[in-house]
Amino acid sequence: MAKAALKDRTGGQVLVDQLIVHGVTRAFCVPGESYLEVLDAMHDTGDQIELVNARHEAGAANMAEAHGKLTGEPGICFVTRGPGACHASIGVHIARQDSTPMILFVGQIGREMRGREAFQEIDYRVMFGTVAKWVDEIDDAARIPEILSRAFRVATSGRPGPVVLALPEDMLTDVVKVADAKRYQPACAAPSGADLEALKDALASAERPMLVIGGRWSDAAAAQLTAFAEANHLPTVAVFRRQDTVANSSASYVGALGTSAGPKLKARMKEADLLVLLGTRLSEISNDSYTNPGLTGDQRIVHVYPEAEEIGRVYTPELGIVASVDRLAEELSKTSWGLGTDWMNWAAACRTEQEADMDPPAYEGALDLGAAMAILRRKLPNSAVVTLDAGNHTGWAQRFLAFERPGRLIGSTCGAMGYSVPAAVSAAMEDPSRPVISFVGDGGFMMSGQEIATSVQHGGCPIVLVFNNGTYGTIRMHQERDHPNRISGTALVNPDFAAMAEAMGAFGARVTTTDEFEPAFDAALASGKPAVIELVTTAEQISTRATITQMHARR
Repeated sequence: MAKAALKDRTGGQVLVDQLIVHGVTRAFCVPGESYLEVLDAMHDTGDQIELVNARHEAGAANMAEAHGKLTGEPGICFVTRGPGACHASIGVHIARQDSTPMILFVGQIGREMRGREAFQEIDYRVMFGTVAKWVDEIDDAARIPEILSRAFRVATSGRPGPVVLALPEDMLTDVVKVADAKRYQPACAAPSGADLEALKDALASAERPMLVIGGRWSDAAAAQLTAFAEANHLPTVAVFRRQDTVANSSASYVGALGTSAGPKLKARMKEADLLVLLGTRLSEISNDSYTNPGLTGDQRIVHVYPEAEEIGRVYTPELGIVASVDRLAEELSKTSWGLGTDWMNWAAACRTEQEADMDPPAYEGALDLGAAMAILRRKLPNSAVVTLDAGNHTGWAQRFLAFERPGRLIGSTCGAMGYSVPAAVSAAMEDPSRPVISFVGDGGFMMSGQEIATSVQHGGCPIVLVFNNGTYGTIRMHQERDHPNRISGTALVNPDFAAMAEAMGAFGARVTTTDEFEPAFDAALASGKPAVIELVTTAEQISTRATITQMHARR
């Protein structure tokens, strides 16, 4: 059979055609003159690729990163050279620390101008070299299919992460004859039979084993893992912002590590004599600045991770298994080890403590956030997506909401403010039938709240809960802990957030008492619009575990 004749295409057209080959249906951008040929080629795709133009490059990059979290496919983002790339760099940093597949395309100066510090010139290999998994600059339009195929594989294989590709603007105008690549397939390692036997032996010899879960799990793998933990009575703890992996209603689920972990859970982690790390690096936030388990040699560790380089990097395991979590879960679903009789009581005690920790403490203020979360937990279906920003306000969702698949918890683990709203906009576009709730502080909303306008333009109806306490709450908490009553640089004077939402074409409401929360939430759901609900709180209610007054009393 004769091959079809190749036709002339610009570099921009070849690039967009490769996106279609690799299954891309949505891309995020802020337009720039440095990649006009790509924008022009996008015009010819019809409805094959939806191009979402955000209001800020950080917003576009965060939307793409959230898309990668939700779908497991690389989130695609286009930004212009220089300032555009700098603004988008936070999304690359998040994707790296969160192990999220993402490809950032950056417009670049013409090839003949390089090395002269031309207008907005940056060497992106140097700029992104320690953040992205791979950085390249495409000098030859004929190599676009080859390089994009590699980019998709790198972003999704092993430990997923971000790829950055620079696109010289004159390269994009070159006309070439080149064949399209085949659609990529990620490379995923699977555990061997010997690996599984060794894991079984490690568990069988333990008295107080604990599964520690992180990484990106498919819905099927999450269900398989939950069933395995239940069948073997294994207490299972999620790392920071990964508590959507194991069904929180399961008797095996005993809580989440990180900023909202309670003292009893931390104590149970230290009691465990075997930690089985599944898909997680057990990084600083989840492990109390690397001071809790694993580094002293007092606890045995099994580490399962998709990249060999990560095993033994921080902790020294007695057993290391290179495997993707989905392939591991698939193999575990075939086992019937029947373990757990020796630690059933210990596991049950861990679960009882987790359930008790979800009871909100009493609060006498006008707006009881714990009570509001109890209302939200009752009303949200299992399909809901919750997005988190950085800050103490996220503790209310992390401690008091319950997560079940297909619902998801989407949050940056690197502490990036301004993430939640763009992530919610992206999630709401991905599946308009699912409720999407964004948690963001007043400081974080002012960094990216303008992306509500993107949602109004492109569809989707996220509900954004703005916790307005007039302060950068986490830093205020640290100040009150270390330097009581010496406040500097953390006070905020805010606008009317509900009015801002309405000015952008969204629904807006202001809640000052507990009784006002449920009617406002119901009205937001019924509005059929993106929504902003301003929750007016005080700095006194600084976290889920202590007020400022209580912090001072403990000194």
